[in-house]
This record gives sequence, structure tokens and C-alpha cells, in this order.
Amino acid sequence: MDTSVWSLAFRRNQDQLNAEQKIVVDLLMRLISDNNALMVGPVRQELLSGIRDRRIFDGLRGEARHFSDLPIQTSDYETAAEFRNICLSLGLAAKSIDILICAVAARTRYPILTLDKAFQKYSEHLNVPLYRYRITPD
Repeated sequence: MDTSVWSLAFRRNQDQLNAEQKIVVDLLMRLISDNNALMVGPVRQELLSGIRDRRIFDGLRGEARHFSDLPIQTSDYETAAEFRNICLSLGLAAKSIDILICAVAARTRYPILTLDKAFQKYSEHLNVPLYRYRITPD
């Protein structure tokens, strides 16, 4: 899962989510309930960063501790560097943490659940699995 999804689920008011955000948060909740939600350390760091209220930080840290970090291997960092080089050669901006998430997903074949459109671009050029979901009109 990308940080954007965790953040929507655990940091945002659920009543203020749009239709797509609600679908993705519901999917994350199903993955959590099935013990299929995975996190990597850099996502945990991003999720907890920027929270100035200590009580909110401690509460969110406690919630996040329910999820073990998927181990990141040396080869993941090497793949991430390779992926970033590919993206840069194609003119795609690529944030280091996003590309590391892509490298772990490519190795493990666990799809990334995200709302970040950059991951769609990455998946067009890299061997990165994404969760697919559709928004259906009401």
C-alpha cells in the first residue's frame, strides 16, 4: 500500500472522502480484515511524519504497530535505483520512496494499492503490480 491510502484511512475524516477515496479505503479495510495489508518501513515513516500533536502521533503509531513491516532487501534498493534510472531516462519524475515501494512490489508480486497517479505511470514502464479497482456511477 502506498502512503496515500494509509493516510486516507487513518488520518482523514472519512465523511470528507470522495467516491474513489472511499472505494480505496474500503478495499484497504478488507485487506486488513483478511490479514493481507502490507506496509514497508518508509511508508510507516511517511504516515507518521508531520503530526505535531503528540497524542495523535502516539495513537496513530499504536494503530500502525498492528502491521509488521515487509522486509526490504538489499536487492530492493538496487532494483529501486534501476527503476528510478529507467523513469528518469523516460522523463518521469520518480520519488525515491515511491520507487522503493515499486521495487518491493516487483520482487514480492504484492500489488500496490494507491490513489497516486504516478504509480500508474511507473507501472506502464516497470514490472510493478497495482490493485485495479473501478468507480461505478451511483
